[in-house]
This record gives sequence, C-alpha cells and structure tokens, in this order.
Amino acid sequence: MTPPNQLRTCRAVPQRKALISGASIAGPALAFWLRRIGFEVTVVEKAPALRGGGYPIDVRGTALEVVRRMGILPRLREAHIDLRRLTFLAADGGEVASLHPHSVTGGVAGHDLEVRRGDLSDALYAATRDDVEFLFNDSIEALDEHEHGIDVTFRRGSPRTFDMVFGADGLHSHTRRMLFGPEEQFHRYLGYCFAVFTMPNTFGLSRETVMWNAPGRAAALYAVGHHDDVHAFLNFAHPRPPYEAFPDPEAQRALLGTVFADAGWEVPGMLAAMRDADDLFFDAVSQIRVPRWSDGRVALVGDAAWAPSFLTGQGTSLALVGAYMLAASLADREHPSGFAAYEHHTRGFVNMNQALVGKGGATLFPTTAQGLEERDTRLRTLAAIPRAEKRPAHSALTLPDFTGPLGPPAPTSPGSPSHPHDGAR
Repeated sequence: MTPPNQLRTCRAVPQRKALISGASIAGPALAFWLRRIGFEVTVVEKAPALRGGGYPIDVRGTALEVVRRMGILPRLREAHIDLRRLTFLAADGGEVASLHPHSVTGGVAGHDLEVRRGDLSDALYAATRDDVEFLFNDSIEALDEHEHGIDVTFRRGSPRTFDMVFGADGLHSHTRRMLFGPEEQFHRYLGYCFAVFTMPNTFGLSRETVMWNAPGRAAALYAVGHHDDVHAFLNFAHPRPPYEAFPDPEAQRALLGTVFADAGWEVPGMLAAMRDADDLFFDAVSQIRVPRWSDGRVALVGDAAWAPSFLTGQGTSLALVGAYMLAASLADREHPSGFAAYEHHTRGFVNMNQALVGKGGATLFPTTAQGLEERDTRLRTLAAIPRAEKRPAHSALTLPDFTGPLGPPAPTSPGSPSHPHDGAR
C-alpha cells in the first residue's frame, strides 16, 4: 500500500470550479479530494437534506485506506456495527445454518468496517461542509458546454458556469442520462428486486441478521445493535425490472404484498410494517455498464458510472475509491487527459469487483427448490470450517499519492472483462 499521505494542495493549474451532482457517498468523497487539490467545489443534491440512518454498508480493502487518508477512519470505527451472527432459515422457519457474516461476505473480522449508511454520509459531510458549498433541494436541469467551461441550468437556483461537472447521482443518474442517453441501454438487470425499511425490534435481536428463504424469495431482519428498530429486507426474483413501480411507492407496496402473500416466518408482520414505513426504499438488483465514464467536461463516479449491485458488497467501497482516483487523476492534469487517466487506472479494479456478482445472486438467493437445497448444503459445510481470507478484488488497487502524476495508463488487469461496455451505497 502507498505510504500514508495527507494530501497537499496541488495547484499546478489555476483554481478550477467543479459541480458535483449527488450528496450521498461518492459525491462528498469526491468533493473532499477535489478541494484538497485546489478546486472550488459545489455539491447539488435534489433531496432537502442528507439521508439519516439507513441500511448497513461495508467499507473494505482499498476503501479503508481512502477513509484513513480522509481522517474519518476513527469516527467510522466508533460507528462499526460488528455483526456477529448470520442465521439462515428454511421456508418453514427451521434453522439451516448459523455462522459469522464474514464467512459469506469475504470480509476480515477486526479490519473491515460495517456502518449504517447514514453514519458514513454524516462523516463525509462533516469532513467537507466547511470548505464545500452544498445546495440542497435542487438539481441540474441542463448542461451547455463551450470552449471555456460548462453552463449549468438548475431547477431552482440561478444559472452558473463551472470548469467541470461530475455525476455522482446513483444508479438512476440524471447526469448520465443527459450525457449518454436513456438508462435502459446501460442497465444490466440481475433478476431480482429488493426493498429495505425499518420496523420495531420486537424479536430480541442484537448485532445479528436472520434470513428466511424460499425459492425465489428472501426476507431478513438486520439488528445493528441494542436499538429499538431493525432493518427489514425483502428480496425476490422477477423476470423483468418493474419500471412502472419504481416511481410509485404504493405500486411497490402492492407488488411486495402480492409476491410475499403466502410467506411464513415473520414475513406477514414485516409486510404490515412496510405498509406504514416512511423510509421504504425499493429498487432492482442491477449493474450499470457504460462504454466510458466521461464526455467533454463531464465525468461520472460511483453508482452513476458502474453500480456493482449489493450482491458484490462493494458499492460503497468502489464509490470511495473511484472518487479518490478521479481526483488524483486531475491533480496535475486538465480534464481531457485527467479523465482518461482516471478510467485507465480504475476500470480494471471496477471490472474485477463487478465480476463478484457471479458469486452472489443465484448462490445466495436461489430461485428453485433444488438450488436452495444445494445452497443450504454449502452453508452447513461453510459453518463447519474456518473462515477464508478476504477476496483479493477488495484490495486489488494500490492508491497513488497526489504529489506526482499517475504515470502511463495501467495495463488491463489479468482476468478482467475486456468488452467495451464493462465498467463499474
């Protein structure tokens, strides 16, 4: 790993103005590093405020070095959930296997982090709010690039001009749509939909996850500590993305109610809580694959560029690493060569982590009775053997320092997908 380096402001070029769309994870992380290399940074977020709480997310491998260099690692270690048990249940509610979560996720106990999404978001915001302008309850309406910059029309605010614009606005990125066209051409649906929400912890659960499975359906309760609430999770196989339900919470609730209508265990109570939940989040399990991550003065980062899906466990970590690599590529370059270097040095790492999805979907959420029995047999075996080391994809990239150029484009990583549409909380 590259020796520790608190970034020094690198002003090889006059101060540049950057606009970042999205204040979730990738956006504030990118804002932090751009500010460190001398940019004047504005972040625009369509929500009226940061999202608090949220489901647990992982920070692993190379991403741990990113948060350490940001100075927020101690805060995140304090917020670490430290889930200690993952229990799988059969359709009748009987126990299949109980094991340490890292046995399934490939993490490393005592090293990797699991925190609530809101805790990471709060830490990133605290690290940037004094030096970065945040515009909440607004969004980009139009982009007009010209020789000297890019004119931005906002939904609410007055038009402004920036040197560069960055889309960090998630799986359904509006910036990507403006740049490259409709999402459907980049959306790789993985065959599942999911929903998460909070509900009262009436189950006596603490620092553990319990997951119920039937063919093509799963329900889980995540208890992150001695809290009054648990995170509820529903996942189901579906032949196509239910696009009609994405903008309509009532349609989402109706679909979930239909799919899980005859489910056992605690699912009826979960459905009842879901109908009243004010934090329901519903989406497809998907990846985003775009031919390139930039065009002109606009670049994408995080899920907007390469959403790996929760099946990889690497969405948050890739967002943090990608933000760092994008800023590092611009430390001593203008945008054309900087964006090219960003992609050359990051895409192989992203591809490797996106490929982890092949080990997650059908393995964890089988769609047939035979597949479910085979999975349960593997889980019972896994519970009886020592945990394996983390998967190398989590740590396959060494971060550069910001004190010198990244050098020539890195060679393609061995085993990385090579076809041009492969890219990657």
